[in-house]
Amino acid sequence: MRLDAAGWRVFAGVRREDDAESLRVEGSERLTPVMLDVTDAGAIASAAEMLGAELGDAGLDGLVNNAGVAVPSPLETIPIEDFRRQIEVNLTGQVAVTQAMLPLIRRARGRIVFISSIGGRIAFPLTGAYHAAKWGVEAVGDVFRQELRPWGISVSIVEPGSIDTPIWDRGEREADEIGGRSPAREELYGRAIARYRKVVRSLAERGIPPAKVADAVEHALEARRPRSRYLVGLDAKLQARAKIVIPTWAFDRMVARVMGL
Repeated sequence: MRLDAAGWRVFAGVRREDDAESLRVEGSERLTPVMLDVTDAGAIASAAEMLGAELGDAGLDGLVNNAGVAVPSPLETIPIEDFRRQIEVNLTGQVAVTQAMLPLIRRARGRIVFISSIGGRIAFPLTGAYHAAKWGVEAVGDVFRQELRPWGISVSIVEPGSIDTPIWDRGEREADEIGGRSPAREELYGRAIARYRKVVRSLAERGIPPAKVADAVEHALEARRPRSRYLVGLDAKLQARAKIVIPTWAFDRMVARVMGL
């Protein structure tokens, strides 16, 4: 919506028709919803074909990889298919979409933005799958930036902290469902999970508006000199600094005290 309001012609990826209709109502005539599941190779190919037909030789000025899912669970007990799903959505899907759109981006000498997380720099217990994917996004973003430099294609990584979105509630519901398939989870990690829920609810209540992330995305797409990385939110900036100055043993002790581990 921010880019639409700024005058961009936006192709907005959605997975449900009701979300597409909501965007049609709220957006301008420039905004076009595109049905896209980033884990579906056929859907990605169809989206790339549709954009190619719409844009022709002009190409694509910008790609924002924003699909993401966060389902907390101890690494010891998370069903491996749930681990794979978070890697597929948060990491592999972003690479697959970028590959499919790069011919169009190259035509326009466009830009690419990856939505990572402060969780791509610093890891906490019970969200190992999410952190693994986001650390991967950091690496993928760096490598694309280096590899695409000969074509003048800018690549930026946005690293938000706590943002006020539905991802918190969805993740907790899915975590409960995973717990039903992991009998040992409560026995081994019940105390830590209870503490984790309190921490997450506190973070969710203090989450900053998504518009702050939109500010960073807009700058990455429009600025004459876009940054390679954008830390969004005071908590993200404090955690990034803490990662540098606090020794690992001291950081682990702090986390253990908060999480009850």
